[in-house]
Amino acid sequence: MNTGMLYAAAAYAVWGLLPVYWKSLQFVPAYEVLCHRMTWSLVFVMAIHGIRRDWSWIRHLRERPKIAVTYFVTASVLAINWWTYIWSVNSGQIVETSLGYFINPLIYILLGVILLGEKLRKAQWFAIGIAGLGMLYLTVQYGKVPWIAFVLAGTFSVYGLLRKTGPLDSLDGLTLETTLLFIPALGVLFFLEVIGTGSMTRGSLQQGVLLSGSGVATALPLLFFAAGARRIRLVTLGILHYIAPTLQFLIGIFAYHEPFEKNRAIGFVFVWAALAVYTVEGLHHNRTKLSVSHKISRS
Repeated sequence: MNTGMLYAAAAYAVWGLLPVYWKSLQFVPAYEVLCHRMTWSLVFVMAIHGIRRDWSWIRHLRERPKIAVTYFVTASVLAINWWTYIWSVNSGQIVETSLGYFINPLIYILLGVILLGEKLRKAQWFAIGIAGLGMLYLTVQYGKVPWIAFVLAGTFSVYGLLRKTGPLDSLDGLTLETTLLFIPALGVLFFLEVIGTGSMTRGSLQQGVLLSGSGVATALPLLFFAAGARRIRLVTLGILHYIAPTLQFLIGIFAYHEPFEKNRAIGFVFVWAALAVYTVEGLHHNRTKLSVSHKISRS
């Protein structure tokens, strides 16, 4: 396994294990955990900038101040994703969060079609159709739309598309995003401490350490992911993506004993089948492209 695969696998493994971290903060309101996550993420990335002595993101912002608008939008989308995830984990719905990240690649390519005008191959449409049937089945069986899965998949896909066209790299982009969210997040935390309901000083030492560590838990996998993405092919990165929701699913079922009855399993089977079609077709397509390119280069 090369370095890029190790970095990417580490990123997805951390994301997959994060439910355990957030579950340990289940007695802290989700919005307060979110504010700590925003605040301490900025502290962590600023420390990295200090070690690297690289403040180029400030120069980019001065030269092109309008990019702050783009990153305010990405920061807002990311905040919705983070809050939904934390709330879902702590309300005993880890399995549904895993469903969101299982369908995330399919939502991502669907948004590519709608927003970027990208063309899909027949097998990709087929995969999206199978996943759609699975989500429809779950909706009918439970009498409600699996909104947690859709919000998580939708916000992360929109975030990915916006960041794909952004001018800053992963670290600089995250720094600007957390900078834009830092002041309101810190304001909320300060207000909670003033009125005596803040969890940092009112809770245990362990709770305070976990809240402070939320910045590392947030930024570290993002940095691993960025390092891995630069070193390996997108197809490989896409396959490794399934590490995270698989770990989340297993944690929800076996660690926290969330219900997974027959009807729910059938819906998941549809989604897993769609992912199998999507992955196999993608591997075949890329192998064919490489073969054709190799023949052209030799001719």
